[in-house]
Amino acid sequence: MTDPGPSDGTTTGPGTEEPTSAAPEDPADLQTALRGMEDRWRRALADLDNLRKRVQRDRLRMQEEERARAAREWLPVLDNLDLALAHAKPVPDPVIDGVRAVRDQALDVLARLGFPRRDDRGSFFDPQRHEAVSTVPLTATPDGTADGTVLEVVRPGYGTDEQLLRPASVVVATKAD
Repeated sequence: MTDPGPSDGTTTGPGTEEPTSAAPEDPADLQTALRGMEDRWRRALADLDNLRKRVQRDRLRMQEEERARAAREWLPVLDNLDLALAHAKPVPDPVIDGVRAVRDQALDVLARLGFPRRDDRGSFFDPQRHEAVSTVPLTATPDGTADGTVLEVVRPGYGTDEQLLRPASVVVATKAD
């Protein structure tokens, strides 16, 4: 059985679609509709601009994180070069000079990447930049050494105050309790 359709005598079907919204005929309504469309257009442009800025910030942040990750991977190599040079004999040797040149070149590359080696000997202990691995009582230090002074750097730190790659492992002078 088929549906006879509406009882008012009108037909519905493929060729008789109703318009979704009629265009306003009053000029005031046209102006209102135009202002609404302009507002939506400006908001879409602002959203696009915000998206573009957010993508740019995210891209820069990811580049910095990747640069730091790659630099961090080289720190054990530098530590091992430092250990090799610390155990080298003081006699002039071209191999030792070559290892020293490679280490200096690696330090220069890290500095250009924004992670210079920090020289913390003699500075005051800062938990943001240092990791204390040992303490020495002030009675065992030279006269004039203040409490909290970094006496020795066991493992150097790299980076700046704003972006620290690795804190320095240090020995700190402390008051004898």
